[in-house]
Amino acid sequence: MADICPQDYIDFAHALADASGEAIRRHFRTPVPVEDKADASPVTVADREAESAMRAMIAERYPSHGIVGEEYGNRGGKGADVWVLDPIDGTRAFIAGKPIFGTLIALLRDGRPVLGIIDQPVLRERWIGAAGTASRFCGDPIRTRSCAGIDRAILNTTSPDLFHGADREAFRRLSPRVRSTLYGGDCYAYGLLAAGHIDLVVEAGLKTYDYCALVPVVEGAGGCISDWEGNALRAGSDGRVIAAGDRRVHAVALELLSGGTN
Repeated sequence: MADICPQDYIDFAHALADASGEAIRRHFRTPVPVEDKADASPVTVADREAESAMRAMIAERYPSHGIVGEEYGNRGGKGADVWVLDPIDGTRAFIAGKPIFGTLIALLRDGRPVLGIIDQPVLRERWIGAAGTASRFCGDPIRTRSCAGIDRAILNTTSPDLFHGADREAFRRLSPRVRSTLYGGDCYAYGLLAAGHIDLVVEAGLKTYDYCALVPVVEGAGGCISDWEGNALRAGSDGRVIAAGDRRVHAVALELLSGGTN
């Protein structure tokens, strides 16, 4: 699977997203109880039911594969293939009834993302990227858009409150240089970038299950995604993520985040 992701895995990833979506839609805009996890992030029955459904399917279809999930932790596998699951990326948006959250499904081979899905189950919008193929949105090929300069770029981040210390100062260097800065959206923003609607997404504090699915989607649409030092994202990256539709914008944004004066 070094260069091309098998169609069987792609079809199975779609089936996982379908099952997760069924569980989530049952609870959307209903009075679901909300619990706070140890890290103060919220969780609902929808998160847990969706991940449980996907984990059961993986265990039945690919029992030798590992699983990394936000709600139920890690299950080791016997080979190089690991599924990474975030049933609701953007639980706060889900709780608020805003359909800009998403289910994230990734397949890692030797720690490298080779398949990724961003699924918005309420709007029934789905982005998929896989090694060796062009990314697609609801079945149609997509491309990021050209953006010649950082001053023309639309930047998105989930919340400025997620940046702390030096990361906050880095974001403050970048934000005034772009055309406009938008907030909210979690994984949905990366789908918009891949489809050519925005130009730049910058975030910090992400976990493996927050970013792995984004990599094949963005790269398969012609964009670039890395950590803040320009390194490729893989399992265990430091959680500071920058994605751009145009490599020129990516390069300038990296320099600004590092303290450069480009």
